[in-house]
Amino acid sequence: MVEKITRNIGIDVPKPKNTCEGDKNCPFHGSNILRGKQITGKVIRVNLGKTALIELERKVFVQKYERYQKRRTRLWVHNPECLGIKVDDIVKVMETRKISKTKNFVIIANLSEE
Repeated sequence: MVEKITRNIGIDVPKPKNTCEGDKNCPFHGSNILRGKQITGKVIRVNLGKTALIELERKVFVQKYERYQKRRTRLWVHNPECLGIKVDDIVKVMETRKISKTKNFVIIANLSEE
C-alpha cells in the first residue's frame, strides 16, 4: 500500500490524519490551490456526497432603529473525506477556484476537534 503524501497548503492548520482516495479537489491530497477569503462557520448538512452546507451568522447595524439585526449566509463548500466533518462542527473554509456551479469554497480545518 502506497502512502499518499500530505501537501503543505501554506496555512497554519493541522494536517488530517486520514487520506483521500481520488479526491482531486482536496487541498491536502489533491491539486486544488487555495486563495482569497478565510471564513469560519457551522456545518448544517453533510449528507450530500462531497458537499457540505455551512452557515455564517453576522450582526448588521440598522440605522433607522439604532439596533443590531442578526443575518445569516449559507455556503455550499467542498467536504474532503480526510477531515471527517459531521453536522454541528465548527469549520474553517477557504476560497478556491470554482469547483461547480455553486461551490467555490473548501473546508481546510475542523475547529471543533482542537
